[in-house]
Amino acid sequence: MGKLVYLESPYAGDVERNIKYARLCMKDSLDRGEYPFASHLLYTQENILNDNDPVERTLGIVAGFAFAKLCSKTVVYADLGISNSQLYKQAGNSIVVDVLEFMFKNLFCEVNSN
Repeated sequence: MGKLVYLESPYAGDVERNIKYARLCMKDSLDRGEYPFASHLLYTQENILNDNDPVERTLGIVAGFAFAKLCSKTVVYADLGISNSQLYKQAGNSIVVDVLEFMFKNLFCEVNSN
């Protein structure tokens, strides 16, 4: 049985190109026998979260952290470079995810209160 993996690839910038690339990454992961999840492909869809709104973007990152806890590993596809969000999530894998989640939730609350 395959393992759940959290998939990271660029999203911002050339969004159309990056979505196509992320889909290819998903296919690659599936071909490797993994069960990938890419929060940036789900949460950025129309009528879910607006990636251009800092509050909603933060919510998407926090939601991604929550799902990443369930995965056995994070797979980073870096052929097109590494975004700041990817770096944040990679940091979450090198330190306690709960700490980063707490920090982002506090940041989210601070942004909401301003």
